[in-house]
Amino acid sequence: MIALAAAASAYGGSGVSVTFPGTNNTLVRLEKEGKYLVMPVQESNDEATVNVLVDGRLERTIYVRLAKSKVDYTVPLDIEKYKGHDVILNVVTSQNRATVREAKDDACWSNFAVCDTFDVSNHEKFRPAFHHTPPYGWMNDPNGLFYKNGEWHLYYQWNPYGSKWQNMTWGHSTSSDLITWTHHPAAIEPNGLGTVFSGNAAIDKDGSAGFGKDAVVALYTSAGVSQIQSMAVSKDNGYTFDIYSGNPVLCLESEARDPNIFRDPNTGVWTMVLAHPLDHEMLIFTSSDMKEWSLQSSFGKGLGAQDGVWECPDLFELPVEGSDERKWVLICNLNPGGPFGGSATQYFTGDFDGKTFKVDTDASGNVPLKWLDYGKDHYATISFSDAPDGRRTLLGWMSNWQYAAEVPTMQFRSANTLPREASLFRDADGEMYVSVVPSPEVEALRGSLVGKARKVSVGAKAKSYAIPELCEICLDINPLQTKMVEIELGNARGEKVTMCYTPSTSELSFDRTQSGIVDFSQDFPSVTVAPTLNAGGKLGLRIFIDRSSIEVFEGEGRFAMTNIVFPNEPYNTLSVKADGGKASISNLKIYSLKSK
Repeated sequence: MIALAAAASAYGGSGVSVTFPGTNNTLVRLEKEGKYLVMPVQESNDEATVNVLVDGRLERTIYVRLAKSKVDYTVPLDIEKYKGHDVILNVVTSQNRATVREAKDDACWSNFAVCDTFDVSNHEKFRPAFHHTPPYGWMNDPNGLFYKNGEWHLYYQWNPYGSKWQNMTWGHSTSSDLITWTHHPAAIEPNGLGTVFSGNAAIDKDGSAGFGKDAVVALYTSAGVSQIQSMAVSKDNGYTFDIYSGNPVLCLESEARDPNIFRDPNTGVWTMVLAHPLDHEMLIFTSSDMKEWSLQSSFGKGLGAQDGVWECPDLFELPVEGSDERKWVLICNLNPGGPFGGSATQYFTGDFDGKTFKVDTDASGNVPLKWLDYGKDHYATISFSDAPDGRRTLLGWMSNWQYAAEVPTMQFRSANTLPREASLFRDADGEMYVSVVPSPEVEALRGSLVGKARKVSVGAKAKSYAIPELCEICLDINPLQTKMVEIELGNARGEKVTMCYTPSTSELSFDRTQSGIVDFSQDFPSVTVAPTLNAGGKLGLRIFIDRSSIEVFEGEGRFAMTNIVFPNEPYNTLSVKADGGKASISNLKIYSLKSK
């Protein structure tokens, strides 16, 4: 026993001791108290199963890519709540090892540490300056968006223990202006029913669910062996949640996820839209108390894009611009099967009677395919509940499942899009479309007007302008008789993004094949194309450039295009030229943008 104790003391970092019962089993014991246990991660390694035992009882299980040959970064496990208790991590690794001695050589064992602080200062050149990102770790879908008492609440799919998908938890951030975000402790964590997949939240203003007036009620998917729908309730405006003891509130005999709930203004009952992903449809349920749900209808089989699973629905009503008409919009996020590969957000317009969604058809009786964004990096888009002034404010995940886990960041992965305001318009073709423009709060990001031109003529020789790293570019294009107008964003290394407006086809393309670092995935170099819906006429653009993203909006919101980019140096030049004649560029304004 003495020899074993002596051997054990040779292993372990600050505040821990490590013993090795077997080649694939290690015990990490906390020898002192603190706020965090810092765990070392190596992304290329397999996941280890980490069972956290408190006073000998299993408290939780997490999955961490513990470092074997090198430490890429560290992640914190909150241990403050375990003060006064004995804590052991029972770690099971999957790597084949011949002997315990070989297992002892792993880099992680000497790099565990108990401490009272964890550094979340940015270490990444590509971390966005004015988009929401997690403080560390992996992020995907936005969840549970709502507005209350002057605060916008954003929850999100989060892995607190690494920068690849795992350990799904609801992270939480709040903002008073949709731009500057404050991070808070995790809102909803995995439990015995499974990890916490996507869902949304709503304010129960009259207390119909039995938890009191103005309680915040969240519905989400518990993902264990099966996918079932669970409820959590907050009585402190969304900062902490209690898991409903009667969970699950809904079980189906097939895979279903991502519940989206709202109080129907016309019927007064609660409505849930639930993704039936493998059947490529959405299910519609109703309830008086959010606990007992009745299936009313389904929508989607054989309609729209069907090449991937349907996920993350949203259903809401909007006025139609320039008329007294109102229509419903059903958002159906899809992966794969987007117009340029991988993830994308499609939508349908129609009528909803409280039970059934009836989709609009075109003049030929067909259901047209419509996309909310024509880039490769716009997914899982949903709207905020109870947004002020009747607004319908949207937020999406700014990545693509084709390569989200491989992008050249490590401390964190993924960001959210800029917040956007949705409305409806009827185009000259008679079709109804959703328009999206940056939320008005975005204008507060503007710093100095660093460049402008009231009107210039451009031809084969490019007109060039200096741009700052973070900027918004506004311009109006009159193509006149030209075949194409080309807008290029470039840097001194020859890296560039090229946008081409072709009036004959009324399309704007976005080429990022030479945008910088593109070789981390064969699916990343790409050209995306958006219809401009302007019949070859004038085109107004707003272009937002962050450290690793470019978002392009038509001036009135008739299309949007979101693409992430990873230039080795910031783009510092805007060039505009025309092919086949002269084009007119007017109202050019270049604003520097502030870091949030």
